[in-house]
Amino acid sequence: MEKLDELRRQIDLIDEQILKLLNKRAEIAIAIGKIKKAQNKPLYVPSREKAIYERLKILNSGPFPNEYIKNVFREIISASLSLEEVQKIAYLGPEGTFTHLAGIKHFGLAAKLIPLSNISDVFEYVEKKRCAFGVIPIENSLEGVVNHTLDMFMDSNLKICGEIYLEVSHHLMNLTGKFEDIKKIYSHPHAIAQCRKWLSKSAKGITVVEVESTAKAAEIAKKDATVGAIASEMAEIHYGLKIVEKSIEDFTNNFTRFLVIGYTEPVRTGNDKTSIMFSIAHKAGSLYEALRAFAQQHINMTKIESRPSKRKAWEYIFYVDIDGHIMDENVKIALDNFSKNVNILKILGSYPKGEK
Repeated sequence: MEKLDELRRQIDLIDEQILKLLNKRAEIAIAIGKIKKAQNKPLYVPSREKAIYERLKILNSGPFPNEYIKNVFREIISASLSLEEVQKIAYLGPEGTFTHLAGIKHFGLAAKLIPLSNISDVFEYVEKKRCAFGVIPIENSLEGVVNHTLDMFMDSNLKICGEIYLEVSHHLMNLTGKFEDIKKIYSHPHAIAQCRKWLSKSAKGITVVEVESTAKAAEIAKKDATVGAIASEMAEIHYGLKIVEKSIEDFTNNFTRFLVIGYTEPVRTGNDKTSIMFSIAHKAGSLYEALRAFAQQHINMTKIESRPSKRKAWEYIFYVDIDGHIMDENVKIALDNFSKNVNILKILGSYPKGEK
């Protein structure tokens, strides 16, 4: 018992040292914030934040687990930023959705996350500088791309400042935590589709109802003990529900990718991604001729999507992600050659790659 007490005293002393260092760090962060404001520079710099995480992971000798380094320092950075100015972040709501969770994962708990009803509103809030950044879904590894997000970039001057990967895990929950109390199950159509096998096997005879979001399902379940909701762990916490069955999705390794949008243009980190939109002449070989510029510079193209331009019949806009930053020499050369073979080229942003 004496040994345990002594070890606890050591922990207390270390905690006191950590607290002093946190306050010292906060004082320096405030000083940096004043300099940034005087020079009209953005307070939040994604490349700098990523560099902090990567440096600390390299320095970490254990036994503190490396995968939690980012979680701890994200909250320290988030709290420090709030001393300079509370970051307002718009996101596709409502509260308790996976987009909400993605926003917290990226900006931390000290940021003020503002839920909005649609993707258009998120763009508008950031464009009008009501919020510093926005968080929107762009694609799911099973369900594919979010077309509305792609369409919004056609007429927006906002840049992609970052990306967030979030593993999607669906839980069945209700007020009591008892399966036998559930008479109806509510959720978003995508969540229902991703849990189809489990529902057909384990919830036979229970009516499944589609609603506009997993958070809406949780909100309904909060008011009725006979309703089960398929939603995220965030919804469980936010709406005070109890998990009946964890991880009922049909497939593991299901990720949703989110974009961070704003006016900031992150500097090169060495592990970046660049997104572009373009249109081409409607003739044979034009797409091949354009994309060949990336192959010639040995640049990996990680995504390509096409969308109707909505301006002219049978005219399409292409969305492409490539590895690298616009300040990389090979990317500069590739984009220069690429621009010669397209009608319109719009660079949506170069930004640090998100961690999966």
